[in-house]
Amino acid sequence: MADFNKALTPGDYEKGELNVVIEIPTGSNHKIEWDREHACFMLDRVEPMAFAKPCNYGFIPQTIDEDGDELDVLMITDQPLTTGIWMKAKILGVMKFVDDGEVDDKIICVPADDRNNGDKYQKLEDLPKQLINQIEFHFNHYKDLKKPGTTKVKAFEGVKEAKAVIKASIERFLEAHPDVKFRKGVEDAVEQVRSAVSETIDAAKKAMEEPTK
Repeated sequence: MADFNKALTPGDYEKGELNVVIEIPTGSNHKIEWDREHACFMLDRVEPMAFAKPCNYGFIPQTIDEDGDELDVLMITDQPLTTGIWMKAKILGVMKFVDDGEVDDKIICVPADDRNNGDKYQKLEDLPKQLINQIEFHFNHYKDLKKPGTTKVKAFEGVKEAKAVIKASIERFLEAHPDVKFRKGVEDAVEQVRSAVSETIDAAKKAMEEPTK
C-alpha cells in the first residue's frame, strides 16, 4: 500500500480542490484510521451501531490538525465509498469541532466531479439541512456511551474558513517535515520562473503581432 503522505499532496486548496483519502464508509460503525507509522489502515475500535457514520470519513494527506493527526474530511456522497481509495474533492465548508478539549475540525467536501448530481453542491448551504442536523447530532453524541459530554460541534462555516484551517494544517505538516518543505519550495520557485517566462513570451508575441504605427 502506498504511503499517502508521500504519494499525494493536499491538492490545490486555494482553488477549492483537495486530495482526500477515505478511511470510513458511510454507515459503518468501524473506526478505521490511517496509521502513519506503518503506512496502512487499522481498525481502532468498533463503535455502537447507533453511532454509525452519517457520511464518509477521511483525511487530507500532508496535513496536521491541532490534535496532531491528519486534517479530517467529511465526504458527502450518495453511496458509501471504500476504505483506502483517494479522490479529488470540492471544498464546501468546515465543521468546527472540539474533542476532549482538543480542536479537531472536519472539512466538508463532495466529489470534484459528481455527474449523478450534476455538481449541484457548490456551497455548504446546498446540502440538505437534515443531513447537517444528522452530522451535528452524531458528532455531539457518538462518545456518549463511554465519555459523555466530551465532544462538541461549535459551528458550521463556509469555504473561506475551511481554507484557513487547511492552510494552517499544511503549514504544520511542512514544519514537521523539512524535506517536504524544501522540495515544495523548489517546486514553487520553478513554477514561478516558468510562469514568468511564459508571460514574457506571450507579451513578446503580442508586441510582434501589433501593427507598427
